Amino acid sequence: MVHLVVVHRNRGAVCAATVGRFLLQDDLTVTVVDNGSSVTEIEQLRSGLRQLGEPINPRITIVETGRNLGFGPGANVGLKRWLSGEDGDPASDICLLGPHDVRPGPGVVHSIVEGLEDHPEAGLACADVGDGRSPMIQPWLGPIGRPPAVNSGWEEVDYPHGTLMGLRRSCLELVGLFDERYFAYCEEADLGIRVRNAGWTVGLLRGSLVQNPESSSAAAVIDYLMVRNTLLLLRTHFGIRNMLFRIGVVAAEHVVGWWRPAVRGPYHSGRARSRAVCDALLGRYGPWD
Repeated sequence: MVHLVVVHRNRGAVCAATVGRFLLQDDLTVTVVDNGSSVTEIEQLRSGLRQLGEPINPRITIVETGRNLGFGPGANVGLKRWLSGEDGDPASDICLLGPHDVRPGPGVVHSIVEGLEDHPEAGLACADVGDGRSPMIQPWLGPIGRPPAVNSGWEEVDYPHGTLMGLRRSCLELVGLFDERYFAYCEEADLGIRVRNAGWTVGLLRGSLVQNPESSSAAAVIDYLMVRNTLLLLRTHFGIRNMLFRIGVVAAEHVVGWWRPAVRGPYHSGRARSRAVCDALLGRYGPWD
């Protein structure tokens, strides 16, 4: 039986609806990792899960961490429970992972599971977010997109989208879980590099669509984490020169954005980027305080 880990924070009703969508697609076991939600949101989560079946389905476990660990560390809580056999079927080889608002399109669960079963060399696989791009890692720039290589079906990529991915047990047991320094953003790219360095491949199921419509973080926080973590990724896997080059690109982007605001990205924040560069140079990681 396939397992599902959902990382949740302060969207109780949304998270319960997400679990319901997955259960309509397959007979899954589920771990919901709550990252320090309010009492009200926890109750909304429990209430929503009870509506899926009274009492709450015994194959659904809620784990309360008591604080906001971030996506990667929160995911690790659920993945460790699955790997140890505490949650789910100890014999299951595949675990799905997504945030509380992920919306799987028709047949996505089957597509990811079948893709991993048909490609035993693959340690990770992900759904298609519908952006018409394929995840790749450019050694001087970090995670970027490239044109897709196929119109439908399995495509080998550098790392999985974090919106919905499938993880193979034997791969995680060899490579390990998410690097918790990232907190959120780029942790899936880091895992993708480590998986491929260990001899596994990563696949994307082109045409198996998934949505991630919400963002509960402020734009400045997102910009900070994306810049800081991209620099961490480059320094870790490609070296200090690559990191310093990317810092130059960040500075150039900021100057161009100041001169022509229309070309700024949706999360652009000059102060957040400056702090991100300083923290990356000083080795300060984890959450935005």
